[in-house]
Amino acid sequence: MNLPNKVEIIEVGPRDGLQNEANFIPTEQKIGLIHALNKTGIKRMEATSFVHPVYVPQMKDAKEVLAGMEQDRSIQYMVLIPNEKGYERAVENGVRALSLVVGASDSFNIKNVKMSRKDSMKRFEGVVRKAKNQDMFVRYNIATAFWCPYEGKVDSSTVLEMVDRIDDLGADEIVLCDTIGKANPKQVLDLFQKVTDCQPKAMITAHFHDTYGLAQANVLAALESGIIRFDTAIGGLGGCPFAPGAAGNVATEDVVFMLNEMGIETGINLTELRKCVDFIKRLTDRDLTGHYHKITV
Repeated sequence: MNLPNKVEIIEVGPRDGLQNEANFIPTEQKIGLIHALNKTGIKRMEATSFVHPVYVPQMKDAKEVLAGMEQDRSIQYMVLIPNEKGYERAVENGVRALSLVVGASDSFNIKNVKMSRKDSMKRFEGVVRKAKNQDMFVRYNIATAFWCPYEGKVDSSTVLEMVDRIDDLGADEIVLCDTIGKANPKQVLDLFQKVTDCQPKAMITAHFHDTYGLAQANVLAALESGIIRFDTAIGGLGGCPFAPGAAGNVATEDVVFMLNEMGIETGINLTELRKCVDFIKRLTDRDLTGHYHKITV
C-alpha cells in the first residue's frame, strides 16, 4: 500500500457534530468542548457557524461561543458561513478562517440554502475574493460529492468542474464531502485520484459520514489516493439537517487509533481524545457511534 507517514486530522465536532442535536446545548458546554479539544493536539477545527437560527437553531449562539472561548494561537478555528451576511458577521467577530459549503447536487443545495448550485457558487465568488483580499483562510466544502439524498449518485464530472472553478478562485482548501455516508472505497479512490490528477493548488481534504459503516474503509481508500487531510468528529457526532437519514461523521478517536496502529503520525493524544468523548456523552441523549471509547472503558 502507498501510505503517508503523517496525516492531518481536522476536528468538526463543535460545528458539524453538534448542529444536528435536537436539544439546545448551552453555550458554556460548547465552549467547554472546544477547550477540551484544544488539549488533544488537534491544530484545526470548525468552531461554530453563522447560519440562520431558524434553520439551524443549535448554532444561534455563534457570537457568544467565539467571544467566550480561549483561542490557542497554534490552532486554526474555522467558522462556517452560508452567504454574504454570514461573511459580514464573521468579519465583525474577528474570524480569520472561513468554511463555505455548496452542494454538488441542485436538490440538496436548494434544501440547504434555497438556491441552485450554480447560483451559490456565483454568490460565493465575491465572498472568496473579499476574504482573500483580507488575507483570510478559505475552506470550500463540496457537499454531496458522491451521493445526494434526493438525486442519487452524483456525476464525478460535476465535482471536477467545481474543484477547477473553486481552485481558480483561490480557495486554500477544497473538501469533498460524503454527506450521506453512502460512498464506497472504490468510488472514493476513483474520485480522489481524478481530483489529484488535476493537480489543484488548493489542499484537498476528505469528509466522510458513517451511515453505512464504510467511513474508515473510505479513509483508507482516500489515503491510497494520496489524501492526507481528513475531517472527523469526536465520538462520531453529526448528521445534516438537510440530508435525511445521514449518520454522524467518522469518529475522531477511531481514525486516530487506526492511523496510530498503522504507524501513521497524527500528533493527537488518544488519552485526551477519550476525555473529550466523556465530555460529549453529557451533551447528547443519543448513542455515540465511535468504537474506540467503547473498548477502553
